Amino acid sequence: MTKRRYKHVYGPVFSWRLGRSLGIDPVYTGRGKVCPFDCVYCQAGRTRVLTGKRKVFVPTDEILEEVKSLPPVKIDYITFSGAGEPTLAENLGEIIKKVRKIRKAKIAVLTNSALLGVAGVRSDLLLADFVAVKLDAHSDGIFHKINAPEKQLKLKNIIKWIRKFKARYKGKFALQIMFTARNKKYARELAKIARSIGPDEVHINTPRRPCRVKALPKKEIEKINGFFKDMNVKCVYDAKRKKTKSLKISGALRRKGSI
Repeated sequence: MTKRRYKHVYGPVFSWRLGRSLGIDPVYTGRGKVCPFDCVYCQAGRTRVLTGKRKVFVPTDEILEEVKSLPPVKIDYITFSGAGEPTLAENLGEIIKKVRKIRKAKIAVLTNSALLGVAGVRSDLLLADFVAVKLDAHSDGIFHKINAPEKQLKLKNIIKWIRKFKARYKGKFALQIMFTARNKKYARELAKIARSIGPDEVHINTPRRPCRVKALPKKEIEKINGFFKDMNVKCVYDAKRKKTKSLKISGALRRKGSI
């Protein structure tokens, strides 16, 4: 019997933030990464289409068909992430609502924060149990060096949008920061911004998978953690790995990697 080929569902994979995570990518169409950022550390490679314009990339029913066909598998979260920015999917909220009717697992969304200024995006994210937003810089100069965003995006606006969303959100809210050689000396400034936002968790990360920049060693990350010591920090080097059996699916997992 031929095994089912999945294009948009992948995993489960071990996530140091979420445990056993089953991924859903609502923007991948096979034509490369679509994102408002072209981050230097992205494991999915360079951004092919740099855009902040929302649209339906994958029909809702196509994703639901894959979710319905999944065999029983133990997971902690269904996570919207993948090889692009999931909030670009105009049907994200619809997908979340309908997936909840099929699977009982909690819903998480990992976002780079670029579209949090869009009311529809904030409304979609309010449907999730866990939202992790990205903030890698304290200034526009570092923002452009690390995240390489669309030209019209300003860091001060993104920080404002994060605060606006946090004020309304009732679920678990995390701030994720990727540290590299380019922003490590600004950990104090980033910690100050993090305190002003008041997330439930701060995720301290460094790129440990193949990309354009090197990971910071554990000792440097431990030093960075010290600036966030009064906050609820989760660090990539401290995570205890859970055994996770991935589904034998098509190239989706190899394309997307871990969450």
